[in-house]
Amino acid sequence: MTTQNHAETVTAAVLVIGDEILSGRTKDKNIGYIADHLTAIGIQLAEVRIVPDIEDEIVTAVNLLRARYTYVFTTGGIGPTHDDITADCIAKAFGATIDVDPRALALMQPYYEKRGLELTPARLRMARLPEGSELVANSVSIAPGFMMGNVVVMAGVPNIMQVMLDAVTPRLKTGRKMLSETIELFRPEGEIADMFGAHQKDFPDVSMGSYPFVKDQKTFGTNLVLRSTDPDKLAAATTGLRAKLQATGKL
Repeated sequence: MTTQNHAETVTAAVLVIGDEILSGRTKDKNIGYIADHLTAIGIQLAEVRIVPDIEDEIVTAVNLLRARYTYVFTTGGIGPTHDDITADCIAKAFGATIDVDPRALALMQPYYEKRGLELTPARLRMARLPEGSELVANSVSIAPGFMMGNVVVMAGVPNIMQVMLDAVTPRLKTGRKMLSETIELFRPEGEIADMFGAHQKDFPDVSMGSYPFVKDQKTFGTNLVLRSTDPDKLAAATTGLRAKLQATGKL
């Protein structure tokens, strides 16, 4: 069961692993999904990094991020090919040994036998897990992800990543949920920039951002988004901003 502590801020980073993302050959579809999911359960995504399939780069990033945040979620690099080195890198980051895990093998063997497929050395790579890791279930293609300390290691294929994220969620501790309010203005961003900046200074504990848009290819506008884990501070900041905008004819 997910552990909730409404007084605690729980943070996370996403580490995307793969040359194919950096080259543009594969378009990432996981970051936004993970961000939405974590926000909904009360974990604040604070950083996203993308690293190539290079051992030193992965190990360095994992060790830095796991020390900085409550959780690290990795995607990519746990398949059957030679460049799928994430599991080995996690083991190295934690100083753990890695080998075919009997728990993973017990899941994969009947799955492949049922389909008349051989559990080849390449497929067995997906059963190699660091010593001391916990399995993360994969209801799509059975080969599991895993959790090592505060690092959750998931597949890069979006539908598999999603079921792994769902499977690991009950184990995660969560904190106060990030709340948001949006004020839609049919004004260009420059008209309200000074006022908005001054309002931010009045409410330093409320995150504020402005996001321009064009509606119907002709109407320029700006969405002002205010975010906070404190509903009272968020309400005060939003009400105050609306009042200022109305007083100056901007809203």
